[in-house]
Amino acid sequence: MTLQQLIYVVKIADVKSMNKAAAELFVSQPALSSTIRDLEEEIHTEIFIRNNKGIVLTAEGEAFLSHARQMVELYHMMEDRFIENRPSKKKFSVSMQHYSFAVEAFITMAKEFDYDEYEFAVHETKTYEVIENVKNDRSEIGILYRDHFNQKALRKILMENMLEFTELFSCHISVYISKNHPLAAQKVIQFDELQEYPCLSFEQGEKNSFYFAEEMYSTAPYKQVIKADDRATMLNLMTGMNGYTLCSGIICGDLNGGNYVSIPLDTDEQMTVGYIKRKGMPLSILAKRYVEILKTYGK
Repeated sequence: MTLQQLIYVVKIADVKSMNKAAAELFVSQPALSSTIRDLEEEIHTEIFIRNNKGIVLTAEGEAFLSHARQMVELYHMMEDRFIENRPSKKKFSVSMQHYSFAVEAFITMAKEFDYDEYEFAVHETKTYEVIENVKNDRSEIGILYRDHFNQKALRKILMENMLEFTELFSCHISVYISKNHPLAAQKVIQFDELQEYPCLSFEQGEKNSFYFAEEMYSTAPYKQVIKADDRATMLNLMTGMNGYTLCSGIICGDLNGGNYVSIPLDTDEQMTVGYIKRKGMPLSILAKRYVEILKTYGK
C-alpha cells in the first residue's frame, strides 16, 4: 500500500468517476484502474463497485476511505510544513444538528484562541451529514441527541462507521414557541394542547428517517407538520404561524433574539445531548475546550 494509492482512492471517491479522477490526477484511466485493482488485491477488499452509472463505494470501501483521508490530509500538512515551509494552522471543525447553544458554545470557544494560529469551521446541518462529516474527517466531532426511540438505531449506525457517542448532558423535553403564542403563558404544556398548532421539523433530505429526526416524538400523529431547512426559517414560522418544535429547552437569546420561550412538556421522557467522534481518536485541545463549554449548558 502506497501514499499514491491512497491519494487515488480519495480522488475517485470525491469525483465518483474513474475517467474524471484520471484526468484530474494526470494519469491514464487504464493505469488508474490497474493501480486500484492492485490495492484491492493487496488488502483483500473491494473498495469500489464499478457500473454504468459510475463509481460506488462498498461498505468496506467507506471504512477504508475514512482512514485514507486522514493519511492524505496528514501528508499534505507535513508537505506544507516541511517541504513548502508554510506554517500550517491548527484546525478545528464541528458539525451539529440545529442547536443554537452548540453554535453559541462554538463562538465562546473560538474567541479564546488566536485566529491567526487556528482555522475554524462549523456546520449546522442534517443528522446524516453530521455523521458523514465526522466519519470522513470533515469535522472532528459532531453534536446530536439520542433518546429511547433512536438510540438503538444510532448505536448501530455509529458502530458501522467506527464512531462513538459520548454523553454531554441529559435534559427534559420542552416546547419552543413564540412569546405571542396562545400557550406562551403556561408553566407546563400538555401534548394534546399542541394538536391545533403546526409542528415544525427540520428537513432531513434524501436520508430522511424517523431515527434521524432532530425533534422528539417524530412518529406522533400530528395534524400538521411543516418542514424547514434552517433555524431562521423555523423561528419565522413560530412567529407567523404559531408553530412549535420540541427541543432541549436551552434558550440562547443573544443568537435567536428575545421573542421566544421554552416551556416544559408534561412528560417524564428525556433527551441526551452528546458528541460523536472517530473511535480511538483523542480530542484536540480545541475540541476538549469546546466540550467543556458545552457541558455547562446542562447545569
